[in-house]
Amino acid sequence: MSMEMQDFKPKSFWQRPEGITGALFMGGVLLGGGYLLYKILPSLIILAQNTIYLAGLLMVLAALSYVVLDPKMRNLIWYAYKSVMRWITGLFVQIDPIGILKSYVEDLQDNLGKMNKQIAQLRGQMHKLKEVIMNNQKEIQNNINLANRAKQTNSDAMVVLKARKAGRLQDSNIKLEDLYKKMEILYRVLTKMYENSEIMLEDIKDQVMVKEQERKAIHASHSAMRSAMNIIAGNGDKRYMFDMALEAIADDVSQKVGEMERFMDMSSNFMNSIDLQNGVFEEEGLAMLDKWEKEGVSLLLGKDKEILINKSNSATDTLDLNAPVEKPIREVNHKNQYDSFFEE
Repeated sequence: MSMEMQDFKPKSFWQRPEGITGALFMGGVLLGGGYLLYKILPSLIILAQNTIYLAGLLMVLAALSYVVLDPKMRNLIWYAYKSVMRWITGLFVQIDPIGILKSYVEDLQDNLGKMNKQIAQLRGQMHKLKEVIMNNQKEIQNNINLANRAKQTNSDAMVVLKARKAGRLQDSNIKLEDLYKKMEILYRVLTKMYENSEIMLEDIKDQVMVKEQERKAIHASHSAMRSAMNIIAGNGDKRYMFDMALEAIADDVSQKVGEMERFMDMSSNFMNSIDLQNGVFEEEGLAMLDKWEKEGVSLLLGKDKEILINKSNSATDTLDLNAPVEKPIREVNHKNQYDSFFEE
């Protein structure tokens, strides 16, 4: 079994959508059975007084005891129960792993379109912020020159006025430059997430195309009864293992799509808190980004997260805002990141 599958912990029956259906159904059966027993208990007592009826009741009780105590029979009933609950749940909720992956493909395509627009918006804001910083630098130098001239003419009041203005602009620029660094981190992360998500989208499409047909063939050749017998006998069931691998992929994609959407929401809130025209921004937006930087490893970025942050804080690694965000192209010998989920 591959490392990815070893790390994957399949959800128990009760944690799945069909588990909710099963719990409700079982609760209904227990309540209904309890009520029925309460109603027929007097009749059962009368029947028990008859030797023939008593023998029949004891046989029924023995059969029930056998079902409860025999592991194979118990597993068979449990498997049948889960299968029925899964079938009922499937009438209302998408639980087919291929169907779930197809829905993630749609989500990813939609998110990539939104992310592309977000990257373009962020790049525009960074251009404006850079222009504000450069204009402030010119204004600072201009005020310093005016202060020097005023000093030569002994205009002390003018010297103080221009020096203070240059100081305020300098303080403002320090904050704006810190803001630019944070925006640079956002830009680098968004573009890298866009690149990785594009590759992931293509990998998922390939998996769905290939595994959908393979799954149909496996389900056709491995009947539900055969699967039940394999599980009861303690043997590995190909149908079960195949579906578990698909479930592991769906779980991995779910976490990555969730991370992608959370980061997009955070970056959107961050950009909306910036008012470049008035040179102000909310500290809460910066705090959110600081928190993200200090959090653990990113599923979408992996080791690239730390590299991107270091690049943004580097004085030598300059970001070229004019470079277009190119759509990544998979290499000819690209290995699908989800192939290993099916390796034994």
